[in-house]
Amino acid sequence: MSAPPISGRPGTADTNDHYDLDPEIFGLFLDPLRKYSSGLYEGPGDTLETAQRRKLRFVADRLGVRTGSRVLDAGCGWGSLILFFAKEFGCATTGISPAGRQHEYIAARAADLGVAGQVSSVVGHFEKAQLPEGGFDGVTMLGSIVHMPDLSGVLAKARRLLRKDGRLYVSESCFRNAAAHERFDRRDGTQFVRDSIFGWGDMRPLSELVRGVEDAGFSVIAVDDLTAHYHRTIEDWIKGVHAHADRIDALRDGMSARLVRYLEVANAGWGYTTKHYALTCRKGR
Repeated sequence: MSAPPISGRPGTADTNDHYDLDPEIFGLFLDPLRKYSSGLYEGPGDTLETAQRRKLRFVADRLGVRTGSRVLDAGCGWGSLILFFAKEFGCATTGISPAGRQHEYIAARAADLGVAGQVSSVVGHFEKAQLPEGGFDGVTMLGSIVHMPDLSGVLAKARRLLRKDGRLYVSESCFRNAAAHERFDRRDGTQFVRDSIFGWGDMRPLSELVRGVEDAGFSVIAVDDLTAHYHRTIEDWIKGVHAHADRIDALRDGMSARLVRYLEVANAGWGYTTKHYALTCRKGR
């Protein structure tokens, strides 16, 4: 099986400092897959790694992937989904990210896992990337659409990239409603996360995402509330930062405190100002 005929040289498109940090920093507080989005927990004894592997299987189920499925992950991070789908399901996968260090890491891990022929990546932004229309069975955006200002353009492009009956999976943190968006968008904590961590990011209410996918021509086939799971995921990340603070700060001075502040701000508003949802959508025609 061969991967989609797309590749990107390690480099850096316009990105922000956070996502182009030394990958070893993230290896010290994330799970071994370095998945930087919500896990899926079933019981009190679940580890972060167990929850993240379960979440990836959940995404695969929502997409209906099988051997040979071609999957595009927009905002692929350190490649957790594209590497997992290639290894566990025999998919041909492509990831997109503007952070050059992430691509170097993905290429090395794909070689280690024996899936280099199934995994490729593109350095750049989803909105600008040259990709084959109708070339994918599934498109995923796990916590990445928040960084994309042109919602309608992004969703229209995702639909063009999918074959008929292909599926789009979007999971994203959202303001609980439009009033919460208006009230809290300019608070100090929100601006710290956006300016110091995200580079650019705008959490939209779920209603905007649903309207966006519907206007793009998708049918919504599932909406999952993952708020409690993300809260617990971040709690586990904070524990990881505290446990490895000295090593994190040796790689970037003061980084552990900055991470803790970011994660505590992110965890403060769940259910009150913010929620975390997953939308699964189908391209019906």
